[in-house]
Amino acid sequence: MSLRAGIVGLPNVGKSTLFNALTAANVEAANYPFATIEPNVGVVPVPDERLAAINSVIETQRVVPAVVEIVDIAGLVRGASEGEGLGNQFLGHIRTVDAILEVVRCFDDPDITHVEGSIDPIRDIETIETELILADLQVAERRLERWERAAKSGDKAQIEARDVARKVVDHLGRGNTVRAGEWTDREVSVIDQMEMLTARPILYVCNVDESGLLGNAHTRAVEDWATARGEPVVVICAQVEAEIAQLDPSDQAVFLADLGLKEPGLHTLARATYQLLGLRTFFTAGPKEIRAWTIVAGTKAPQAAGVIHSDFEAGFIRAEVYRIEDLLEHGSEAALRAAGKLRIEGKDYVVEDGDVLHFRFNV
Repeated sequence: MSLRAGIVGLPNVGKSTLFNALTAANVEAANYPFATIEPNVGVVPVPDERLAAINSVIETQRVVPAVVEIVDIAGLVRGASEGEGLGNQFLGHIRTVDAILEVVRCFDDPDITHVEGSIDPIRDIETIETELILADLQVAERRLERWERAAKSGDKAQIEARDVARKVVDHLGRGNTVRAGEWTDREVSVIDQMEMLTARPILYVCNVDESGLLGNAHTRAVEDWATARGEPVVVICAQVEAEIAQLDPSDQAVFLADLGLKEPGLHTLARATYQLLGLRTFFTAGPKEIRAWTIVAGTKAPQAAGVIHSDFEAGFIRAEVYRIEDLLEHGSEAALRAAGKLRIEGKDYVVEDGDVLHFRFNV
């Protein structure tokens, strides 16, 4: 599963500090714009208590969580759509991701400069949104010109693409993101060809200082703004998370308790990113390995098997399926089978989040 999310934001909002904490990478986090010139990529585990639940019943040699791929992208500034700052690089890099994690500065610190000279998270969000809309508008207008020429042939597909492009250009021209529009499935298929930046789902990451972990006026403004648009928000202190990431696991619990937190904010962020990408988890369990596997919502059993190995999909016969809660209740897979809680599903079965699967196949 190659879906990935990109961390974006204005310079000096804490993007690289957050990325360092997420990936335990040593990415430069400097107090000046464009410390991150090339995109940095990390693979981040997704905490899932269901793995431990399965392991409480089934002994195994190792437990492997699902992961998400995170890309740290150079900071955007006003005018990026016209090439300001590292605008062209930024826009090129962001086109490679499937979802956006927008880090928004929600803390005051006179020692850390802000590219706009003051702290105003809504202004910062609108700055980035405007630049992405303008970049999309340029692309959409070029697509429209191409499809207008092609539509003169009378080809129905080209005419339909032209009409959708006209609608998208009008929508963007009114200052709206593509994801805020109402589109039919056929229109979405055309929009997908256009690779619109503002069609990507977005999660706002409010970066606070330690005093703002439970929220502050800045985070509440972002939450109100995002809620009105039906978009998710996570509050996190990137600096604290970077410190937590450096601690031994035995010391992390004490540190978190002192902060009044139940778990690192990175856990919440990883899960929220996973959900933002529209991903789901199924599990395999045995004496060698208990593993969480990633699929997109709506995946059928043969394709889920193919995530493990292409031979599993090609030779798929059936899937044996059970739920974790049934495993905990009955205490073993043998007891599940005896109780009739282990189902046999075929090629049309849509795998549900949380299923534990054994695949039967023939190569």
